[in-house]
Amino acid sequence: MATNEKAFYITKEGHENLVKELKRLKSVERPANIKAIEEARAHGDLSENAEYQYAKDKQGFINGKIMEIEDQIARAQIIDVSKICEEKIVFGATVTLLDLNTDKEVSYKIVGDAESNIKEGKISISSPIAKALIGKCIGDRGRSDRRFKFSDAEPFRNRRKHKKNGNRHDYQRSRPRRH
Repeated sequence: MATNEKAFYITKEGHENLVKELKRLKSVERPANIKAIEEARAHGDLSENAEYQYAKDKQGFINGKIMEIEDQIARAQIIDVSKICEEKIVFGATVTLLDLNTDKEVSYKIVGDAESNIKEGKISISSPIAKALIGKCIGDRGRSDRRFKFSDAEPFRNRRKHKKNGNRHDYQRSRPRRH
């Protein structure tokens, strides 16, 4: 596997999960696989031994996964979401969208490519919907494969009214900013 020198963004949580997975592969999966190879080798003729062939294939998969995760960890640009203080949707934000076609709300967290999982509500920064969201404010409308209205975001919650350059700004959901 050739190393891709391009850095990619990942949340602190995603980075911790990669490190845990690497540790699990090295300390649990690899030793168990080595033991399976030894047991299969003990059964005799390796050319017709399906258990041995399966264990060797699994060894290649495990080693490839270890190399992939090590490469990802080396290239990762960790973004600490708790330190982001933006007025617009950025990497790491959890956003709630109102689908204008179905009138249903859906929430997504914008994460790095390596940690995206739609079942967990995590979408990749490079996905069409995330690309359409980046830079939007509450009340903005957007379009990817569906029409949507941005209705809430985690970084905006719990913000207090404050003055900025002498102008009053309200980041609360009850008074969405429109463009």
